[in-house]
Amino acid sequence: MTIAPDAAPPVAASTVVPDSEQFVRAATAAAAAGPEHVTEPTVYDAILLASFGGPEGQDDVIPFLRNVTRGRGIPEERLETVAHHYRAFGGISPINEQNRELKAALEAELARRGIDLPVLWGNRNWEPYIKGALVEANERGFTKLIAIGTSAYSSYSSCRQYREDYASALAETGLDGVIQIDKVRQFFDHPGFVTPFVEGLRDGLAQTAAAGIPVEQTHVLFTTHSIPTSDANRSGPPTRGFGEGGAYAAQHLAVAEVVIAAQETEQQQETDAATSAPLAWSLVYQSRSGPPTTPWLEPDINDAIDDLAAAGIRAVVIVPLGFVSDHMEVKWDLDTEAMETSAKHGILAVRVPTPGVHAAYVTGLIDLVLERRDAVPVADRPSLTELGPWYDVCRPGCCENVRLGFKPTVAGLQP
Repeated sequence: MTIAPDAAPPVAASTVVPDSEQFVRAATAAAAAGPEHVTEPTVYDAILLASFGGPEGQDDVIPFLRNVTRGRGIPEERLETVAHHYRAFGGISPINEQNRELKAALEAELARRGIDLPVLWGNRNWEPYIKGALVEANERGFTKLIAIGTSAYSSYSSCRQYREDYASALAETGLDGVIQIDKVRQFFDHPGFVTPFVEGLRDGLAQTAAAGIPVEQTHVLFTTHSIPTSDANRSGPPTRGFGEGGAYAAQHLAVAEVVIAAQETEQQQETDAATSAPLAWSLVYQSRSGPPTTPWLEPDINDAIDDLAAAGIRAVVIVPLGFVSDHMEVKWDLDTEAMETSAKHGILAVRVPTPGVHAAYVTGLIDLVLERRDAVPVADRPSLTELGPWYDVCRPGCCENVRLGFKPTVAGLQP
């Protein structure tokens, strides 16, 4: 399985020294005081599309994995074990091409709306790097950026680590104090992100029904990247008291309930509500890494499929709820490993597409940018769960990595 990041490169101290302990580093004026949701419009110069990055050839694989695991002491032999996932695809991760497509789709949507806002692209772990995007921004005279990370949920690796890397890139390029970076809210419950999964589940269940498998023998598996339980428990603001699994698990469960409810509503409209069987579903995890002595979120999707087979389930619809595109964790851990586990038991497995460049998703991302540009009131911001709309400015202590401690970030109140 793919090694998940739990460390970031060293971050240099900001050249801007705050007057108070809690402040928002490198923020625009509307976000500088750290409001939960901004109330003042901001004129941005460009969008920064930030992603994980991936190798684009066999020679890139090991250097890329070294970047991902920097500071963790992972031995070379372990990297080679993980490398074979990439080597099976010619050493090329799908993620970079998918981000090129997403960048082009965002640019097309901006043009369709008549919005003059360039899109820059930078990765955390491979070329093009975030640092390069900031250098380009400076060369083009851009000083106010709004960042879109390709992760919808709250956790260290899916939010805070991006914010650390923005701060690191500003410091390393000498652009701290020159360029300001805000970020869109985590968009786990935005309709643009959720709609593709609603449609995908509908189509997936249609496939299992067409195969003659009744709903009673079908199980929906919502899957996402496993993370260390210590990170999960600290995801989201500490003051929210999410409990075990933190905001990370709570957000996934809330969105899964929305997707299931939408499907059950459609079923009841099409059939007799009194005889419509409820959909059985569960949240499972995948792609764990690290030593076996470190607890990670469970159950693993393959273990779950084993258990479902023993319970007589004949079909599973796999909904990759934690992912925005079909990158390596989807292609290998789901389309290869989970499919093999299902086939071993004679279970029909259908994998739902990720949002990718779905029109609703692309439109939704631009809507999120305009939320910040126009300071849309909270009451007017679309959100499909009671957890949202999530914060514009991350709260103090949000998504701490207990192993690494706090590092400088942008787009959030320190620490």
